[in-house]
Amino acid sequence: MRALFLPTKPSTIPMGGIGFPELIIIFLVLLLVFGAKRIPEIARGIGKGIREFKSATNEISREIENEGQGREINEPQAPRQGAPQPRQGQQQRPQGQPQDRPSEPAAEEPADGGSQSPGAAESNAQGQEKEQPS
Repeated sequence: MRALFLPTKPSTIPMGGIGFPELIIIFLVLLLVFGAKRIPEIARGIGKGIREFKSATNEISREIENEGQGREINEPQAPRQGAPQPRQGQQQRPQGQPQDRPSEPAAEEPADGGSQSPGAAESNAQGQEKEQPS
């Protein structure tokens, strides 16, 4: 016995497609509902809405591209693997700038032939650092 609900031949309705006859029926329904005078106004409004939507999406995509380019320029490059990393206590200076002061005061030998004690040489070196303007 055959099932009552199964069709004997394949369906003739296309799945998901709107053809020319369907478009004519939709247009006639719109004509009856809105009238001949209002259809051009509605079409203009839809056109303006689509145009505004496109301009807004283009503007957003331009902003995203500009932000991406700005990040590439502003982001510092990662240090290379061969470059030594600065220690925790040291500050990182830009390349090309000389070091202002040595990290440890250098013991300078006095001009009189080294008659000062090492402690006096350190205090003399610290006094010279204070005299130099920063």
